[in-house]
Amino acid sequence: MNISSEEKSYEQLSPFELKDKLIQMAEKRSEKLMLNAGRGNPNWVATNSRHAFFLLGNFAMEEAYRIMSRPGLAGAPESSGSADRLRDFCKIHSETRGAQFLTDAMKHVTDVMGLDGDEFTGEMVDAILGDHYPTPDRVLLNTEKIVRAYLDVAMCDSRPPEGTMDIFLTEGGTAAMTYIFNTLQENHLVKKGDKIAIGTPIFTPYLEIPLLNDFELVIVDVEQNEESDWQYTDAEIEKLADPDIKAFFLVNPSNPSSVSIAETSLQKISDLVNTRRKDLILLTDDVYGTFVNGFRSLAAIAPRNTILVYSYSKYFGATGWRLGAIGINSNNVMDEMIAALPEAKKKQLHQRYVTISRDPDSIKLIDRLVADSRTVALNHTAGLSTPQQVMMVLFSLQELLDLESRLYRKEVQNVVRERYNTLYSALGEPVVELTCYAKYYTTIDIHKLALKRHGAKFAKWLQDTHEPIDFVWNLADKKDVVLMDGGGFAAPEMSVRVSLANLNKADYAVIGKAISDLLEDYKTEWEAGK
Repeated sequence: MNISSEEKSYEQLSPFELKDKLIQMAEKRSEKLMLNAGRGNPNWVATNSRHAFFLLGNFAMEEAYRIMSRPGLAGAPESSGSADRLRDFCKIHSETRGAQFLTDAMKHVTDVMGLDGDEFTGEMVDAILGDHYPTPDRVLLNTEKIVRAYLDVAMCDSRPPEGTMDIFLTEGGTAAMTYIFNTLQENHLVKKGDKIAIGTPIFTPYLEIPLLNDFELVIVDVEQNEESDWQYTDAEIEKLADPDIKAFFLVNPSNPSSVSIAETSLQKISDLVNTRRKDLILLTDDVYGTFVNGFRSLAAIAPRNTILVYSYSKYFGATGWRLGAIGINSNNVMDEMIAALPEAKKKQLHQRYVTISRDPDSIKLIDRLVADSRTVALNHTAGLSTPQQVMMVLFSLQELLDLESRLYRKEVQNVVRERYNTLYSALGEPVVELTCYAKYYTTIDIHKLALKRHGAKFAKWLQDTHEPIDFVWNLADKKDVVLMDGGGFAAPEMSVRVSLANLNKADYAVIGKAISDLLEDYKTEWEAGK
């Protein structure tokens, strides 16, 4: 297991780029089975909402033919009477999967949420056909109300803060982050050379984006403590009191450690922004929140300072759909900070947005995000594809219709829990049960494991004589198992991130044994060199 020059040359790569090399290595012997628990793409799909989506598409085509029927052509449907026609359609197709879901959804949005049936149905029919630009461009009218209701449940544990959350739907959470970084800079909320705090360990691209020459920000690590179940200590939170830090950027539950922030820590951050740091922007990516019961986002606890990013991709098995949302409370400090900018900067922003509003100075941050996503000049064609918005509505309604039994949530959580238990059983390590543990990923600290099993001398030898990526390198090369290098996430060096989402339960027994066996191989090498 000597260090090769090739291995060393991969040290600086993102773990997502290194992963591709590891896959090539693990696949090199075609007769052997490769197990890739690197990327966190779930291997399940939510079914009820998808059945409803495809059945709704059939109804939408019938609605189009009502208006015009020519060879290869149909017309743009009308809303009037559409709710009753959809109910009748579902009765006729009552044996078809998705019909009962659409019936229940109609009842929920009209009886519980108080939406107009024709307006909702007309919006969904027009949107699923995709025959008009998204209007309003930020999010369709009824769609926003339903997505907001879902986020109140999923991100706020059904205890949303006062005020209204304005929502901008985006092409996944990654697009949301791209838009946010750009708009914060364009609106002088952060500038090159500014400090931003990042909660680490964290999804690797979030460490890389601030350093690009587009932004050139200075990163201050706010570190989770591995010995305290990956929570932030009071001393780390206190770093945010530094007035030079413009924003705190975090993933909650975290990636790769997969632990949500304790409510006591969230409250300390909230207290900080309500007292000493009223100007601190909190940017939180909460895609894994639905894997933790009782989860509450900073958007629920410190709403005036928080920009929420959420993606439907992991929970509903929908990474290919690219469904993301940005949520900002209508009463927020970012709008106030823009309004308080020096006159020269306000004048520059006036000129930037003057072509899209008669009152560009009062455009809210959420709407600036929309405009900036299309370089302002193309604002009139901004917005997420309307069929994608329909899928978001149906995913949201699937959860809203399941609030009493939580059958889907329990099933998804059980899937990752079973895989987690299988992995640690094969590894020979105890299962850790934490209410704040999402278990979508798990991080295994190889140095810590080496110390526990074979003592301090072996652990030091392993650290001193092997590159940080050596373990994942040899895991792929010798055991045909591909995992992510934890060090690339600012986790401990030579730790590994295991995705518990994308393989079957039995595969995790193989992975756990492979990790344990490889550690024994290192021990054999160490003993041979004594």
